[in-house]
Amino acid sequence: MEVISPCCAMSDNRCIPEDESGLVLGIEGTAWNISAAVFGEDLVSLYSSPYMPPSGGIHPREAAQHHASVMKEVIARALPEPGRISGVAFSQGPGLGPCLRTAATAARALSIGLGVPLIGVNHCVAHVEIGRWATGCRDPIVLYVSGANTQVLGFLSGRYRIFGETLDIGLGNGLDKFARSHNLPHPGGPAIERLAREGSYIELPYTVKGMDLAFSGLVSAAQESRAPLEDVCCGLQETAFAMCVEVTERALAHAGKEEVLLVGGVGANGRLQEMLGMMCEDRGASFHVPEPVYLGDNGAMIAYTGKVMLEHGVTLPVEESFVRPGYRADEVEVTWVPEPPDRTPAQAATGRARGAEAVVDLTGEVAAKRRCRKRYRNPALDRRLIAERTRAEARLIAMARRAGVPTPIIRDILPDTIVMEQVQGVLLKHAMHPEHVRLAGEAVGRLHRAGIIHGDLTTSNMIMRDQKCVLIDFGLAHVSQELEARGVDLHVFFQTLESTTDQYALLKEAFVEGYAGVFPGAAEVLAREREVELRGRYL
Repeated sequence: MEVISPCCAMSDNRCIPEDESGLVLGIEGTAWNISAAVFGEDLVSLYSSPYMPPSGGIHPREAAQHHASVMKEVIARALPEPGRISGVAFSQGPGLGPCLRTAATAARALSIGLGVPLIGVNHCVAHVEIGRWATGCRDPIVLYVSGANTQVLGFLSGRYRIFGETLDIGLGNGLDKFARSHNLPHPGGPAIERLAREGSYIELPYTVKGMDLAFSGLVSAAQESRAPLEDVCCGLQETAFAMCVEVTERALAHAGKEEVLLVGGVGANGRLQEMLGMMCEDRGASFHVPEPVYLGDNGAMIAYTGKVMLEHGVTLPVEESFVRPGYRADEVEVTWVPEPPDRTPAQAATGRARGAEAVVDLTGEVAAKRRCRKRYRNPALDRRLIAERTRAEARLIAMARRAGVPTPIIRDILPDTIVMEQVQGVLLKHAMHPEHVRLAGEAVGRLHRAGIIHGDLTTSNMIMRDQKCVLIDFGLAHVSQELEARGVDLHVFFQTLESTTDQYALLKEAFVEGYAGVFPGAAEVLAREREVELRGRYL
């Protein structure tokens, strides 16, 4: 049994000030850890009892049985004075069904027994909220990396919008899977981090699709590698973390925010923190990471978020307190966070424009796009990505133009730079009108008809000019006739659209109209996009 008490060193884990009032009990039980905490003006108490499987990964039923067996002690240790509790919060989802139900049952019983409101808390949102509280950041782009979750989020129009996420497995689960294949202890992250310090980088698959990413190919390649274990661990970390930092930077540039917050259990990794810190320093953004006790799953994040929700009148009737294993952060109406000021980056008419991946020097009618070295990436990986993406981008821009897709005219190509026509117009993200989005759908339909996958279909990579939508930034583009690739391409666009506008349904309909109007295979692609979307709605 493990006691975590950051607020005091007393053996009974109690440090309630005499004038404390409005206390909320929070119970976290989504997966491996059953944890309870009390929050008032500050953290009052926190007690956790993690389930440690004898071998392999987490077994949901066994974890739930463990949680049930220690629930009474966990709550008793965290709740020294039940009469002062004004609300009971619990992790409603996402998570493992048996574990969620165990925590919810205890929360309902306490709510009824104490005669206080019940608050159902989204586990992912709770990670963000405790991170904001612990670090003092206000309006960050959030990289949330845990066992089952890998997402990039940002607050807009009353919700935490998901800019990008894993298309297959969460990074933490991927690391655990690799660790099990090499008989490393669970959880695998700390052991991999320790071995990586002794190793040298090796090349492994790197899969970024706009602001989404995928880890299954990377993990499989690492498992099959015959290189020394230390080198494989180093390559696995460097590759996976570079992918995470790249999509975070892409979201930061797209949203125009000035803070980055790292949350989730994988966030305890020192190398990941170092890489994010470098990226933020180079972009002039501030980087925030809470102390370790708030990174992994813990009752404090449920108690704090429940307290804030209770203060804003967000409670849950007992009869509606069913658990939600697939509960997504963007489903939560966040009434307690004020709408931030508009930080949309200003368009540069002349001089220099900076995106997530490159700097574009604008001179007269010419734009020179130069890919920047990324300090956070391993030098060998950085050189490889710059060279591969520069060559592929130039080739595919020309190919798309021949297929009737509006693109810039290329003037010259250098190892890290493409000199091209400067496209005069307005970014689609600044001109979100249904007719403009319909034209964007037409451009993407022609692109897919030509067998080209853009790879980074965001509203920042579309320029409205002369009643046409010009597609730019083909750095992640590739050739493919696969239904899956086209579906993922549309998923990236729809996800970006949903995260940046409150007219999502109307604008999506306009895009689909334009897309289907020029691409005969549109219906199949749209059906596959829906499958891709549902894959992300698991945990």
